[in-house]
Amino acid sequence: MARVRYMCDVDKSVLVNNFEKRGWVPCADDEDWNFYWASVQTVRAIFNVDTGYRLADDQVINHFPNHYELTRKDLMMKNIKRYRKELEKDNNPLAEKDELGRYLHLDFIPVTFILPADYNLFVEEFRKYPSSTWIMKPTNRSQGKGIFLINRLSQLKKWSKDSKGTPLMHVTGRDAYMISRYIDNPLLIGGKKFDLRIYVTVTSFRPLKAYVYRHGFCRFCTVQYNASLSELDNVFIHLTNVAIQKHGDDYNSQHGGKWTVKNLRLYLEGTRGKELTDKLFDDINWLMVHSLKAVQNVIANDRHCFECYGYDIIIDDNLKPWLIEVNASPSLTSTTSADRIMKYNLIHDTLNIVVPNGEIPDVRWNKLPSKEALGSYDILYDEELAQQDVVDRDLKSRTGQGGVGRGSKDKPKPTTWK
Repeated sequence: MARVRYMCDVDKSVLVNNFEKRGWVPCADDEDWNFYWASVQTVRAIFNVDTGYRLADDQVINHFPNHYELTRKDLMMKNIKRYRKELEKDNNPLAEKDELGRYLHLDFIPVTFILPADYNLFVEEFRKYPSSTWIMKPTNRSQGKGIFLINRLSQLKKWSKDSKGTPLMHVTGRDAYMISRYIDNPLLIGGKKFDLRIYVTVTSFRPLKAYVYRHGFCRFCTVQYNASLSELDNVFIHLTNVAIQKHGDDYNSQHGGKWTVKNLRLYLEGTRGKELTDKLFDDINWLMVHSLKAVQNVIANDRHCFECYGYDIIIDDNLKPWLIEVNASPSLTSTTSADRIMKYNLIHDTLNIVVPNGEIPDVRWNKLPSKEALGSYDILYDEELAQQDVVDRDLKSRTGQGGVGRGSKDKPKPTTWK
């Protein structure tokens, strides 16, 4: 039987060891490949219309051509806002608002503006809540680089002048920043702020097919949370990125400042109860599904592509989850032995979904992976199954056999999250 020939732009053991265990064969740049774990730069080159490159039916690659519609911070926000407006225009009950104008079902991103384009809108919002804190993030950087907090307009003006001496309204799109209302009431464990990294693999956007990995983790700050204005510049209090925290004096290299999602769940069930914990994870599923639906019609749905996204989510002390960003190339660097094992298994299960049985890929294959192939993944959302579910329930309802079709407001069923 022919063996899969692979290319890989990322020199990580969790990837290469998986390929080798399957008996896959590395190939040179000028050779034909079946599977490519590519950088976003390579994907941009492959799908560039000027290259005339055409993928064959036996080739699979790990990014959609315009994945950045979800993974670039400003575009993610724009697409989610547009999605909500479209639902509102269609009088969809999903877009229902409360008396303060907040979305009841789709309120999972902080109030956010893109600078410089939304500067005047931001100033108007800031003056409504002059005591609020805001977090500034560059739209095209990662690992916490360039992030800082402000609580006065004068700080923003100072930043605009310091940014290469360019007045704010002349900053280019390449240098654009996002400014979001800071979640200043984060859920704390041991007095420390943390966020969640959850992995979601998408094999198709139309129809939407997405799978969520059970073994995500929490990333903790090394210093106890302090909301004091005098501590706004202390990144070890406010920013959970491992790339930042590992340089802190209190960083623990044995556990890497990480907790498994399983441990988080056990902790919350013990402190907040099972019902509220179940609701939290159901809400996390909900926001991930609708973030994908927000870009469903703008992503170039190439059948040769899949994506393993890294979702970053913050939970506030009311157990409300907030979507912070989605990563196109979540780090595969291992900080601990447990981290390495988890990421190896993540890649193992991802490959089982996108390259069934480790055989030569065939992009014409469009079946649901077997339960065994899913491994530690659960179905987050399958549009074809959801539509069939509605048909089946409607049929039962019409024939008097009980059951009702799933309405548009119903949330997806929670995954196992073991």
